[in-house]
Amino acid sequence: MIRVLVAYATKHNSTSEIASVIGQTLRQSGQIQVDVKQVENVHDITPYQAVVLGSAVYMGQWRDEAAELLKKHEQELAQRPVWLFSSGPIGAGDPKTLLKGWVFPEALQPYADHIKPRDTALFHGKLERDWMNLFEKAAITFVHASTGDSRDWDMIRNWASGIVEALVPTYDEA
Repeated sequence: MIRVLVAYATKHNSTSEIASVIGQTLRQSGQIQVDVKQVENVHDITPYQAVVLGSAVYMGQWRDEAAELLKKHEQELAQRPVWLFSSGPIGAGDPKTLLKGWVFPEALQPYADHIKPRDTALFHGKLERDWMNLFEKAAITFVHASTGDSRDWDMIRNWASGIVEALVPTYDEA
């Protein structure tokens, strides 16, 4: 069995739900043991042969706790297969187009360059006004941001299936 960590940082649980679907997809191979954890609960990555790390994105930045895990474990992450994902843009269309080509925080790019992730994905997110504080409501009003659930579950599952194929080359979904 290949042991994989799916670690995530979330503010309103949307990225947690994405991480859970990634974990479920990896488990379906029957050859991958998966731990899905909030980054605050990750203290050691040495038991894992591969890592999937993701974060909610706010104003072009990963959550601080995800950035800290990436920095703190940079050396260990560089020694194993790693996949990175971000979740955030709301609305119809390609998430990269919605964020004008943005895929990953510029400030973290040197760490990613050292780690050499197998892939870096950007997924649509979910943003509900009911979750927001006054500052957040003002910010989305100011930038004319959309709200709602734009997550594309097929896109997320397909991306996770690619991870399975990379880790278990004989895996066949059929």
